[in-house]
Amino acid sequence: MGVRASASASGRRRWTAQEIGRIKPLVFALASYPLARWVWLAFETGFGANPQEFLIRSTGIWSLVLLLVTLGVTPLRRLVGQPALVRVRRMLGLFAFFYAVLHVAGWALWERSLSPALMWDDVVQRTFVTVGVAAFLPMLALAWTSTQGWMRRLGPLWQKLHRSVYAVGGLSVWHFWLVRAGKNDFFEPYAYGGVLAVLLAWRLVFSWRGRGASGP
Repeated sequence: MGVRASASASGRRRWTAQEIGRIKPLVFALASYPLARWVWLAFETGFGANPQEFLIRSTGIWSLVLLLVTLGVTPLRRLVGQPALVRVRRMLGLFAFFYAVLHVAGWALWERSLSPALMWDDVVQRTFVTVGVAAFLPMLALAWTSTQGWMRRLGPLWQKLHRSVYAVGGLSVWHFWLVRAGKNDFFEPYAYGGVLAVLLAWRLVFSWRGRGASGP
């Protein structure tokens, strides 16, 4: 026997945690699509003339996409009146971090041969690498503290820490813009920056209205 969903004051049927749990495998599968595509390309068509560059670039883009999707969960759940949608936010955020880890690992392995000295030279000499690292380190902290246990340990500080995800988003877009600056190709960075600006503006307006936003 299924659990009956609750209803809001307006009469709109609300999804329960159990119902959201049923769609989590679908969310997982959709977020895993880039990884599945890379595996398919590896066996079927390859990655083009420069597979290492392709994978570094693709992992970075998908990390940014998943980060923006994660930030979009809160506006979506409020717009459609489904608070339980927040239960997919952590999974999406961890996928964004997973692709960021692959992005950083690809750079460290293929561009700097896992040499700490060469990696450090890159960080201090190339601005886009500096900004990329500045975006990745907070993501590491956010992923590490994303569990219920850390939420209890940190208390109110947890929410403040996780609001830094907007700064991570800004740094990530800036990193992408700097990467594309060498090719004078800014369409995608501007597009992702526009999405981030809309999400941040929504957050600010919601906060100014005093409705107490509950998380990133």
